[in-house]
Amino acid sequence: MTETTYCYAHPTRETSLRCKNCDRYICTSCAVRTPTGYMCKDCVSQRRKVFDTALWYDYLIGFGITFVLSLIASFLVSLAASFIGFFIFFLALIIGRGAGVFISNITLRAINKRRSRNLFYACATGVALGAIPVALGMFFFGGWFAAIAVIIYAVIVTPTVYSRVSGIQL
Repeated sequence: MTETTYCYAHPTRETSLRCKNCDRYICTSCAVRTPTGYMCKDCVSQRRKVFDTALWYDYLIGFGITFVLSLIASFLVSLAASFIGFFIFFLALIIGRGAGVFISNITLRAINKRRSRNLFYACATGVALGAIPVALGMFFFGGWFAAIAVIIYAVIVTPTVYSRVSGIQL
C-alpha cells in the first residue's frame, strides 16, 4: 500500500508531484513549470530575486534616458523626412536599428548593467513614449511622411532597446 501525500500549501489536496528544488509535495496549482522540472512558488520567487539586481532609481534613470534619447532621435528622423521624402521609410529602418543600439548602450552604462524584467519594460516604454510627441506633432501639423517615418522608427527601436538591455543579442 502506498502512502497518501498532500500538498504542503494545501493539506487537503492529494498529490505525488514534488518540487525539484526543495523536494516538498506540491499540487498542480502550486507547481510552476520550469525548463528543468516543476518547482514550488516559494523556490521560484527565491531564484527570481537572485536575477533581479535593479535598484529603485534604475527605473527612473532607464526610463529617463531612453525617453530623452528617443525624443531626440525621433525628432532627427522627422527632420530628415521633411527633406528626403518617401525614401525616409527605408532610412527610418536603418536609423531605428542604429539608434536602438546607441540608446541601449548608453542606458546599460547608466544603470550599471543591473537587471530586472520591470526595468526592461521601463526602458522600452521610455523609447516608445519618447517618439509619441514627435509623431503626434508631425501628424497634426501636416508632416505625414515624417509621422509615418517616426512610427516606423519607434516600431524598430523599441524591441531593439528591450532586447539589448535585457541581454538578448540579435
